[in-house]
Amino acid sequence: MGEVSFREPLLLSKEDGCSYVKKTYLLISSILKVALWVIFIAWATFIFLSPLEYVNELSGRVIQATEGTLFGITGSIFLIYGGPIILIAFLGIIHLIITGEEEIYKKKTSMRPSFRLWTFPVIIDGPFGVVSAAELIGIVLFSVYVVWAVCVYTVRNYTLLSLYQLTSKEMSFKMLELTGLRFGFIGLICLAFLFLPISRGSVLLRLIDIPFEHATRYHVWLGHLTMLLFTLHGLFYVIAWAMEGNLLHELLEWKSIGVANLAGVISLLAGLLMWITSLPPVRRINFELFFYTHQLYVIFVVFLALHVGDFVFSIAAAGIFLFMLDRFLRFCQSQRTVDVISAKCLPCGTVELVLSKPGNMRYNALSWIFVQVRELSWLQWHPFSVSSSPLDGKYHLSVLIKVLGGWTEKLRGLISDASEEDPEKVLLLQHHLKIKASVEGPYGHESPYHLTYENLIFVAGGIGISPFLAILSDILHRIRDSRPCMPRNILIVWAVKRSNELSLLQTVPMEEICPRFSDKLNLEIETYVTRESEPSLEEGQVHKSVNSSVYPASKRCGMSVLVGTGNVTWSGIYVMVSTIGLIISVGLLNVFYINPHNITYWWYKGLLLIACMAASIFVFGGAVVGLWNLWERKTLAREESQNDKKPGIKDRNESGMHKDSFQEPFNCVVRYGQRPDFKEIFGSVSERWGNVDVGVIVCGPPTLQTSIAKECRTQNFGRKTNHPIFHFNSHSFDL
Repeated sequence: MGEVSFREPLLLSKEDGCSYVKKTYLLISSILKVALWVIFIAWATFIFLSPLEYVNELSGRVIQATEGTLFGITGSIFLIYGGPIILIAFLGIIHLIITGEEEIYKKKTSMRPSFRLWTFPVIIDGPFGVVSAAELIGIVLFSVYVVWAVCVYTVRNYTLLSLYQLTSKEMSFKMLELTGLRFGFIGLICLAFLFLPISRGSVLLRLIDIPFEHATRYHVWLGHLTMLLFTLHGLFYVIAWAMEGNLLHELLEWKSIGVANLAGVISLLAGLLMWITSLPPVRRINFELFFYTHQLYVIFVVFLALHVGDFVFSIAAAGIFLFMLDRFLRFCQSQRTVDVISAKCLPCGTVELVLSKPGNMRYNALSWIFVQVRELSWLQWHPFSVSSSPLDGKYHLSVLIKVLGGWTEKLRGLISDASEEDPEKVLLLQHHLKIKASVEGPYGHESPYHLTYENLIFVAGGIGISPFLAILSDILHRIRDSRPCMPRNILIVWAVKRSNELSLLQTVPMEEICPRFSDKLNLEIETYVTRESEPSLEEGQVHKSVNSSVYPASKRCGMSVLVGTGNVTWSGIYVMVSTIGLIISVGLLNVFYINPHNITYWWYKGLLLIACMAASIFVFGGAVVGLWNLWERKTLAREESQNDKKPGIKDRNESGMHKDSFQEPFNCVVRYGQRPDFKEIFGSVSERWGNVDVGVIVCGPPTLQTSIAKECRTQNFGRKTNHPIFHFNSHSFDL
């Protein structure tokens, strides 16, 4: 027999090893995607079919079977209704970690243009605004569920009551009560989804790559539906109690075993106040009234838990818990003061702020942030689109702020006052920054989807050009550095009121970033000055900043990376540890307090559940945040020490974002006294660009978004075989 040797190990080349690892990651990623879809579909199917008597009885048996366990009925209901959401979050974290920073534009794209559900506008002028095909499917499914559930529950209620010999008055009373009960249950199902879209840094939004500003509209839609259901829930009970003649007694009743009606009344009143002030007419007249009134969500949630008790509240507890996790992270991030590297007042009534950021912060050119300036207000946070590319510099991030209201007027005045300091006060200014900013974010798309199109049309109104300046800078950097970059044809259509706003184009020094970029990028810029009939005398001259202030800081204090598109690993640990902490907290509470003392009051156990949710976030999640901050400080200190050892390394434009040298934008056409004719523009593009996918991104007022969405839909419906497919995308922070 021949000898078999095991002495020589199997050797793989470096390329083979990398390929093997990539294939393994790809396999795990695919398995996770399938698991996520299976869990979600199974959970959604259960919720949709829950009104059926068979499904209701089946879930009832599962709940009763675990009644004597440590977590009891509450744990079972939470596991059935909220467990899938938590499990999806856990698996989503693992999926994001495995995929890492894989760039979306590296994926294979179809050689032929194709329609996409998310970018095909279907409804334009309806009550929901611009609605894509995918969003329409979601709206239809939710509407069908509500109608289906109401019809099934109504039939079940009538069938059940018909078994008893009741008078017509008793029948009406019982039907009103049971119908009100069913409306409340459906409202709780909607509430389980309500808080998910407004978790700004939620792993769920990052998993499906829906930015927070887009998800906010889903919260608005769900909020209207939820409050409508809860209002009907309360109204049916009020009518029933009025028929019995004991309305006041029932409204003020606070049962220990059963539902606490007074707590429900308080919760409903808080919800109604939030609902009324969130209606569009009220928001337009007084946004601050809407904003401050919306903080009543704390009263709404707490008294809802007191109203229904712990086990009923656990139906919606998972979504609320994930929101609380996100809110605590946002609070921690907002406590840090960020260095303002420089501040400028541009001649077009716009302020440019350059903020310090850590080198490991991830964001893309379509990101945006919330900014608070404590010298102006401790309460007001304002969203602004990032106007700089991540490739502009490692340690800074800039935003353009249009002076439109009281807060922005004060900001411009603050910068003007700082820039007018006497030369003798410069040293004092270096030691005492006059502007202290706090930042939340950055938020936005997890992946730079603008890099997935070879052909792009940017449509902006006024300051809406800001994100497109960041995109343009990003693309030029990538072309210069030979990084993966798909865009080859870009058309920018920009409408402004006055010609002095054209100076914003100077904030992207195109030839300086990428000389001779025209060899690889066909860039066209069409600007429309709507309120001027001819060029001003200053046209073509150098437009310098009115005021410019630079704040040299002795040590870099950048924004925190706790939320937004930050570190996936740490945010995943935070979510997982806090969830485990919640399980431990509830278990210890049952073992050492509830069971030994035989606590049975519904409202009290609901309050204890809320307390456990908060405690697990503060204690367990807070410990992770502390370690996270410690890791971040050590990482930044290591980076700074490494940079100090390398002479000549400096963050680009750290003392000021851009130079003031004037340059004529490439292939830029300026038209005065007219507005863009989008039908003509899109028709011309169709003839010139041919049978391709065209990404259309619009940033501006709702009327502009509506016009562009309508034109995209018209062009797609009437498309010829040799014409492009237009994919509508909006970039807005009208929250």
